[in-house]
Amino acid sequence: MKKAILLLACGIAVQSGMAQELPKWADKARKAVFSVITYDKDNKILNTGNGFYINANGTAVSDYSLFKGAERAVVVTADGKELPVTYILGADEMYDVVKFQTEVDKKIYPLEPATAPGSMGQTVFLLPYSTQKDIKAQTGTVTKVDTIGKQSFYYTLNMKTGDKTVSCPVMNGEGQVLGLIQKNVDEKSDASFAIGINYAKALEINALSINDYSLKSIGIRKGLPEDESQALVFLYMASSSLKGNEYQELLNEFITKYPENSEGYSRRAILYISKGDEEHLKLADEDLKKMLEVSEDKAEGHYNIAKQIYNYVISLNGKQPYGDWTLDRALEEINAALDKDNQGLYYQLQGDIFFAQQKYPEAFASYDAVNHSTLASAASFYSAAKTKELIEGASKKEAIALMDSAVARFIMPYGKDAAPYLYERGRMKAEDGQFREAVKDYNAFSDAMMGQVSAEFYVIREQAEMQCRMYQQAINDINKAIEMEPGNESYWVEKGSVHLRVNQPEEAVKALTRATELNPKNAAAYRMMGYAQIQQKKKKEGMANLEKAKELGDTVASGLIEKYK
Repeated sequence: MKKAILLLACGIAVQSGMAQELPKWADKARKAVFSVITYDKDNKILNTGNGFYINANGTAVSDYSLFKGAERAVVVTADGKELPVTYILGADEMYDVVKFQTEVDKKIYPLEPATAPGSMGQTVFLLPYSTQKDIKAQTGTVTKVDTIGKQSFYYTLNMKTGDKTVSCPVMNGEGQVLGLIQKNVDEKSDASFAIGINYAKALEINALSINDYSLKSIGIRKGLPEDESQALVFLYMASSSLKGNEYQELLNEFITKYPENSEGYSRRAILYISKGDEEHLKLADEDLKKMLEVSEDKAEGHYNIAKQIYNYVISLNGKQPYGDWTLDRALEEINAALDKDNQGLYYQLQGDIFFAQQKYPEAFASYDAVNHSTLASAASFYSAAKTKELIEGASKKEAIALMDSAVARFIMPYGKDAAPYLYERGRMKAEDGQFREAVKDYNAFSDAMMGQVSAEFYVIREQAEMQCRMYQQAINDINKAIEMEPGNESYWVEKGSVHLRVNQPEEAVKALTRATELNPKNAAAYRMMGYAQIQQKKKKEGMANLEKAKELGDTVASGLIEKYK
């Protein structure tokens, strides 16, 4: 009987050891622990769990699995206050831990991280979420300490835990947090596990986190990296992957966090401009002014304003611009930039503005300045060449010489990057009557494109070949164009014309007949076919086709009828 009473007393002692009142620090510490509720895209509850604050600014930690797939989340504090999770600050799926930010309501009582890691045999306390001051807690001991990184530890505890205690803090006797409880795959086990608080605290977002799988699996907005330069790169990468509202929220956060960084205002202005309405254009104007105000490099600030206004005006396609957002205003801004720093990039934009204003001599002078700077490139010589073409009275040969400089920027054998410049130089040479030289450039263009050219290209090269009596090459090219687009009637007419030029009336008639089959109202095809048939001594058929061409409005056919009637 005495033995039975003794065993019962021991059992009571064990039970009280597992669930007992916490030390005095617990009353304050419990305020740091909260309940977490996550929601899916349909605003239905996804998961519920626990978490706790690690600083007074609203930074908290919990388990990653609680947030995976969530579109929004709230925490319910020990005082019953519901606060939204504003953004995610880091996530690790492998160790099932997440760091995030909540809205701050009045004062937050965060848990103080332990100054020293837990040690073997040390007594620890599991602090549960509770809205009551008088709370009970589990106690246990540390049975194993593993190092998982610099000053980061993973604990094995002699403590039985369940799903309701996941992400609750594990405390030492001084009221400092050692880690947070992780989900136990075996709820019947007397062993449990905790990820060290330093590991959770160290979670962060860096410049490349925009593509991190763990973070992308959470639909809640992500916070910015703490490092300003990293935040800038993150902002750049986010611009192509985040939707409009998400990206704007990120920009707003960047500006709030780094109010003296001009890049935030500049990028937000671009976003506002893209919306196009007057309200957002006004906001963009304010951001551009603020961007200039905080810019350390005022020349760069004026250049950015000029660039945004220029891009905006060009996109209008003749519509009325907002306020003074005109090409004249853009020119004023770029001139202000050049007054402070006459670098090639600024001259390039000045040339683009002059070109848009159709002030070609001024545009050429700007592009020429670029070509005498370190920014000179194939593109800048091309811009100068195109502008030279449009200057009244300018020699075509001067434009070709500029295209020579553009092509000279590339090394033979030419690749696709050189192809546009070869094509343009060929076009200019053809227009200047240098047909054999034009064909050479067209051939080089085709080689640079590895033969991946359009049917239209073959027709253009064929026309140049005809001008310099490269007849067989011309026939080959027009045949290639028709092979690629057999339903294009104009190509059949062109083929007929080529065969007429080389005195092949039979081939011409075949091609022109096909053209009239594709379009029975093609007057030019009937006229040319009639002429070819007369050359074949088929005057009756030829005159009939000339009459058909005349009926369809071909004025040249009338003269041929008079000549051969």
